[in-house]
Parts: sequence; structure tokens; C-alpha cells
Amino acid sequence: MLLITKAIQAKLEKNYSDNNDKDIALKLFNPEGAATWLITQIEPNGDIMWGLADLGFGCVEYGTISLREIKAFRGRRFGLPIERDKSFRGGKISDFENRTSLAGC
Repeated sequence: MLLITKAIQAKLEKNYSDNNDKDIALKLFNPEGAATWLITQIEPNGDIMWGLADLGFGCVEYGTISLREIKAFRGRRFGLPIERDKSFRGGKISDFENRTSLAGC
């Protein structure tokens, strides 16, 4: 599955150039676990993304995420890769930042 479409890439890059860390353009998740990422920006290097991360430990943090690491990850049980939530239509960081979990969002 393509993690980032051209349209999503353009939105992430625009958010970065506009210093917009409020609009979520992409949701990624681990189909074998509890990890979920809500991405707002990607740096010009094409690897470092910014957004909320919930790795399933009971806290949600805003910070950097490596696209290269996300692409390389495979689950332990079935070896499944990280997936993009195709039904996610965006949102605002403020809608999620006070949560202790992003599961089911």
C-alpha cells in the first residue's frame, strides 16, 4: 500500500512551509498493534514527519516520526507493514492532543 499519495505529500509539504502544525493530513496505524500516528507535516528531506504518536503505552506525544523507519517496520506476529487509514479525512491536532490514546480515532 502506498503510505503517502501525491496529494497527501503536497499537503504535508505545504503545512511544513506554512509552519502549520495544526492540520492533520495523514493517519498511519499498525494493523498488528496499538500504534497510531496522526501526521501534520513532512520536512523537505522527505523523511522526518511531525505529528501525534501513540505507541500504545498510555500517552500521546507530538514530535518527529521517521518515514524511513515507518516503511521498514514489520509486525512481529504476521509481518504486516504500517498502513495508511484510507478513510481518514483529516482533522485538527487540538481534537486529539489531550487524549491518552489514539486507538479508534
